[in-house]
Amino acid sequence: MVLTYLEPNQALIHEDEEMPDITIEIRKNGPYRVYGDVSLVDHDGNPVPIPEGKRKVSPEGKTWISLCRCGGSVTKPFCDGAHGRIGFIGAEEAVEKLDATRPLP
Repeated sequence: MVLTYLEPNQALIHEDEEMPDITIEIRKNGPYRVYGDVSLVDHDGNPVPIPEGKRKVSPEGKTWISLCRCGGSVTKPFCDGAHGRIGFIGAEEAVEKLDATRPLP
C-alpha cells in the first residue's frame, strides 16, 4: 500500500502496492531511527536524496537512516549528532523534569 498526500490530511491509497516493512525508533534524547527501505520526498513530492553514508546497516542486516529530532542538525532532515552537542532532551524526559520543578498546589 502506498499513500500519496495531496493536501494535509488527504491521502490517496494505492492498494495494489504492498506496504514496506518500516519501523521508526524514537531514540532517547536522540534522532528518529527509521528501519527499512524508505525513500523521502519534500513537501512538493520531489525525491530527497539520502547522502552517501547516511543509510546504514544494522548487525541484523536491516537498513536504517537517522532523522533529526532536535532541530540542530545542519544536514536536515538527517541527523548529524547535534543533539549530543546541544544537550537535546526528548519530550518525555523534558516533561518529567518540568513536572519535578513545579510547586505542588
